[in-house]
Amino acid sequence: MKKFDFFHKLSLEDKKFLEENSKYIEAPINTTLFYQGDICEDILLLEEGEVKLLIYGEIGEEISLYEISKGEQCIINTSSTLSNTKTIATAQTTSDIKGWLVPRDITKQLMIKSPFYQEYIFTLFSLKFNALTTLIEDIKFKRLDVRVLDFLKKQNEQVILITHEEIANELNTSRVVISRILKSLENKKYIKLHRKKIEIL
Repeated sequence: MKKFDFFHKLSLEDKKFLEENSKYIEAPINTTLFYQGDICEDILLLEEGEVKLLIYGEIGEEISLYEISKGEQCIINTSSTLSNTKTIATAQTTSDIKGWLVPRDITKQLMIKSPFYQEYIFTLFSLKFNALTTLIEDIKFKRLDVRVLDFLKKQNEQVILITHEEIANELNTSRVVISRILKSLENKKYIKLHRKKIEIL
């Protein structure tokens, strides 16, 4: 658990308490950790890998909320576990993962015992809520072609290995719309399209 910032601030007693009451797990890519509507009994502290949170509509629409990476935990998972309520999204691994499962009662006790862990939880909620607010603002106010370019630039690669379908899923729209926008961006010399990859010009 040394990869978690809050862990180094815990007392020796609290570190021992957390380690002795947590379960180490590993899971391969494309594993569903919990489904939308489940009630979580444990909180995942993600040590390695990435997990994506998705909301599914009644007729199959998919909205990507956010991702968690190593050294993080999910606010949807945390909220469901602590409040014993249903999750609002599905969690799926986008790589092989390693981590620790912390039971509900242990998490609650640690929040009472350690002000550092309590502060970590509140900071986590603040950061992820800001990410969700940005997502809502982008969907409502930002033009889709600008969102596509922003998404491509955030990959920090000149040549990005990605399909139109994958971009559509990330930006919560259809593949047909994304293909049309990518073609327009290519005509404007912003990008060059290749099979299953996009080159930033």
